[in-house]
Amino acid sequence: MANLIEKLAESVPSWGAKLAYGEKTTVGGQELVPVALVGFGFGAGEGSSEMPEGGIGPAGMSVGEGRGGGGGGYSVPIGAYVNGRNGLMFRPNLIALLVVAVPVVTAGGLALAQIIRAVRGGAPS
Repeated sequence: MANLIEKLAESVPSWGAKLAYGEKTTVGGQELVPVALVGFGFGAGEGSSEMPEGGIGPAGMSVGEGRGGGGGGYSVPIGAYVNGRNGLMFRPNLIALLVVAVPVVTAGGLALAQIIRAVRGGAPS
């Protein structure tokens, strides 16, 4: 299992650009390249719950080894590079940018509130 994880980890750098930038497409006579914010992760685990004397574990369950793994990802379309009269320009997808920006702005606001509270000498919440 560890060998599989090493192979996945080695191939991650080549995935990034392929996932973030789509294939060049022509829409309405204009060439464009879609751009996305991409995130992904994976992991695996291996464990053993052997008891010193072996046999039956808690609640009558047999004791043994366990292995598992999983992964996931997301892709948010944030815009496209469009070839126009003025050359190549980035055209943002405003709705997707707002959806992505909300957690960032929220986290920044909460952090700023904690900093202000600490500077004023208030107790942390």
